[in-house]
Amino acid sequence: MTTQDRARGALLGLAAGDALGAPTEGMTLPAIRERFGRVTGFLSDDAAGTDDTEYAVLCALGLLRHGREITSDDVADLWMATVGEQQGGFYGAGFSEMVAIANLRSGLRPPVSGSDSYETWSDGAAMRVAPVGILCSGDPAQAARIAAVDASVSHSRDGVYAAQAVAAAVAAALTGTTPAEVVAAGVAALPVDSWSARLVARALDIAASSGSPDEELYAEISLFHYPWWDTAPEAVALALGLFSAYGADFEQAVLAGVNIGRDSDTIAAVIGALAGALHGAQAIPPAWRDQVTKVRGRCVTATAGTDLVELADRLRELGTTG
Repeated sequence: MTTQDRARGALLGLAAGDALGAPTEGMTLPAIRERFGRVTGFLSDDAAGTDDTEYAVLCALGLLRHGREITSDDVADLWMATVGEQQGGFYGAGFSEMVAIANLRSGLRPPVSGSDSYETWSDGAAMRVAPVGILCSGDPAQAARIAAVDASVSHSRDGVYAAQAVAAAVAAALTGTTPAEVVAAGVAALPVDSWSARLVARALDIAASSGSPDEELYAEISLFHYPWWDTAPEAVALALGLFSAYGADFEQAVLAGVNIGRDSDTIAAVIGALAGALHGAQAIPPAWRDQVTKVRGRCVTATAGTDLVELADRLRELGTTG
């Protein structure tokens, strides 16, 4: 397995998990089982990556332009030139991104554009930073640093911390051999006394003590008291817990995220990025890869037509030379 195959696996895995999880987003685990039994593939011939995939492409474009020296102002400028100028689209866009865009349009700059929001702790940054892990392959600390730069445009505190964990875990997965190594890198990127760290620790304890932890993770980690299902601590805790339990098998791991419900497109996208980076693109079922390779641009129109294989190759090349 080559580093190129792993880099491709990270982006294709993210997009596949995103597209597979989109129909179950916002559903409860019991409702998914009642309606579908168990989701094992795409539920629509028109399945495609959602805002998770398209904002990840936007993140990658900033990295390709500025490399490891990227600043939050660089990210803000890219957002203003793309989503800031966009009219229409934004299908399925998250609140955190839309508030950040409104803040940027009004003249706010990061980190204020990310902190002046009621959704600072959403998973909208965690969903998009897998490209940072590709750029920083084998260097989780650097990945966490750059993820914070990107995330601060739209998030603060746990919204940023969760993004750091995902980017660090992807960076570790690209050179790692076991799910445990990957999870450890993600945990190390979280501030010890943070909401995210505490919830992730609880999820990993559940995963370690149960051979089939899905129901317990759903019951114990889900923040049912909050009106939305997109909190970053919850989504990343569920993703790392499920990846810890099932990450030795790409397909089983991603489908666990799809069938858990809650913010299942983001949960499955994060798992897909980690498992794809660890096992390579060849571990992804061909039908899944083929369905998501070309980005639709339904939310972020500037990403329409992007080939994720080509994008992954460019990020990997920059990571080895820049």
